[in-house]
Amino acid sequence: MRKLMSRTSKNVLVVSFGFLFLFTAYGGLQSLQSSLNAEDGMGVISLSVIYGAIILSSMFLPPIMIKNLGCKWTIVLSMGCYVSYSFGNLAPGWPSLMITSAILGMGGSPLWSAKCTYLTISGNRRSQKINKKGQDLINQYFGIFFFIFQSSAVWGNLMSSLIFGQDTSIEVHEENLQYCGATSCVENFTVANSTRPARHLVNTLLGCYIGVGVFAIIFVAVFLDNIDRDLAKEFRRTKGNQSFCSTFLATFKLLRDPKLLLLIPLTMYSGFEQSFLAGEYTKNYVTCAIGIHYVGFAMICFGATNSLCSFTFGRLAQYTGRIALFCLAALTNLGCFLGLLYWKPHPDQLGVFFVFPALWGMADAVWQTQTNALYGVLFAEHKEAAFANYRMWESLGFVIAFAYSTYICLSIKIYICLSVLALTMVTYLYVEYNEYKHPTSQVTYDLEKPEKGDLKESNEKEWNENGVIAQTPM
Repeated sequence: MRKLMSRTSKNVLVVSFGFLFLFTAYGGLQSLQSSLNAEDGMGVISLSVIYGAIILSSMFLPPIMIKNLGCKWTIVLSMGCYVSYSFGNLAPGWPSLMITSAILGMGGSPLWSAKCTYLTISGNRRSQKINKKGQDLINQYFGIFFFIFQSSAVWGNLMSSLIFGQDTSIEVHEENLQYCGATSCVENFTVANSTRPARHLVNTLLGCYIGVGVFAIIFVAVFLDNIDRDLAKEFRRTKGNQSFCSTFLATFKLLRDPKLLLLIPLTMYSGFEQSFLAGEYTKNYVTCAIGIHYVGFAMICFGATNSLCSFTFGRLAQYTGRIALFCLAALTNLGCFLGLLYWKPHPDQLGVFFVFPALWGMADAVWQTQTNALYGVLFAEHKEAAFANYRMWESLGFVIAFAYSTYICLSIKIYICLSVLALTMVTYLYVEYNEYKHPTSQVTYDLEKPEKGDLKESNEKEWNENGVIAQTPM
């Protein structure tokens, strides 16, 4: 028992720290794109390409890769796609950025789907051993993951701020402050204070990011257990060819489930709110009013509160339930959006620039931990397809937000986010109401697949290709 607990905890920590290292690099780079590669909106468009490619990969890659390679090697290969984006920024231009953005996007959905599947399997297997509710352990594992993972925003952005802070030529012009904040519009995008740091400092930062990303790949490849290796081998041996079309279409087949359709606004809103902070707040408030070297420090506040709240909410959910936490996140985002709509940013109000990211981090901790856990609970028998849908619809939110970023005024973007937030809460609360009336049946995981004779003798359990024993409702 102790050995199993130690192994399960170790695997959760390895996944969490692997993502911490990888997104220390990518997260810091993403926060800088709207300011670092501002020419013709190249940085924001590259982010749009990333999430567009994630949508495409979500349609077919996650189930195919996970079932054939297993979660571990899907994670390792996908991490390599993320590192390529840092190389593309070494010589930023339309060809290099767009190609590496597409490569990253193709690895994005398999990476996150494999991670979610891995944690869900670990939580359900562990809960079966200690006779606890699967959803409680899944919540805890996602809470631990996001506690560690979200701190990547601290380290990645700390690196950028410390390195860029060495450039004394970055200036903020008083006359341009009138264009900062919600007054920012299409015609004055080029007026903002977005002085680019010295090239050698940018290359130094990218070198650090590449090193950390490569270390993440090696770390996961060496230390993560391949817990679904036997299932992947069995799938390749018996079903790899004949079920290709079924696996290919698994993501779309799950859209026939009304619960998934109702969760689409919630999932897309996650993309809207994250892209607003990374693309709009960093450019139109922080870079515009106090300079690009403060972007990292602002995002550190986001990452620190996100990390702490992810761990707290992951454990708190078993006492408060999901609904209270989702309502807290919605009210926090509502207050932030209204505040940003009327706030006139100025360097004299330095503390305020860090308050908004901190509040945003608290809200985002709920959107990430609880939405991931909700998918794991509601679609436990179709994990790969469910989490592929999660990445696809979240990425669509990113794509839409980044796509209109350089074409409409900031105030309009805020109203759009508020509208999506309102729709999100209506559809989510209906899902919870329906789940209360018609609870999803629990599933359990066996460490070994039962023999065929056992299947014939039991009419209460049915083994499926994911290693799930579906409990027949009484």
